[in-house]
Amino acid sequence: NLPKTLVINGDGRNVELLEEENIYDMDAFIAVTGNSETNIMSCLVAKSKSVKKTIALVENMDYFQLSHSIGIDTLINKKLLAANNIFRYIRKGDVVAMTKLNNMNAELLEFSAKPNSKVIGKRIRDLDFPRSATIGGIVRDGKGIIPLGENRIEVGDRIVVCCLLRSINKVERMFI
Repeated sequence: NLPKTLVINGDGRNVELLEEENIYDMDAFIAVTGNSETNIMSCLVAKSKSVKKTIALVENMDYFQLSHSIGIDTLINKKLLAANNIFRYIRKGDVVAMTKLNNMNAELLEFSAKPNSKVIGKRIRDLDFPRSATIGGIVRDGKGIIPLGENRIEVGDRIVVCCLLRSINKVERMFI
């Protein structure tokens, strides 16, 4: 239920239509037609009308780099979302999110610290973490923490780990 959401069933490239719907007052604009080019153009129109956040559904992966460079905030690709969900499913630990770092043999993984995880209550410096992995951040109660050796991992924390591919299995086992 989104009470302050306006759904426009029309051409988002039509400036007059968007102005009639008070686009200037919108915090975000999401374009999800079946056409990548239409979605990109619609978001650019919204950006030109001072909309702070734009999101476009893009099927053509070639547009990803271009779209970011021209100012679209977030791109959604159904195939990429499905692949990420499948990849997270086959991972053993409670991986909440993951990103492969381009041109590197590394991944960023976000784990959710469960009550039975081996890391709960331990200081980061006392964890048997592989040298090829590092904890880059902790999110606790919605606030980010840059972890130091004295920090302890608590139930419910989200832990962001950067690791080389050879270390992923060991890191995952720590969060099972």
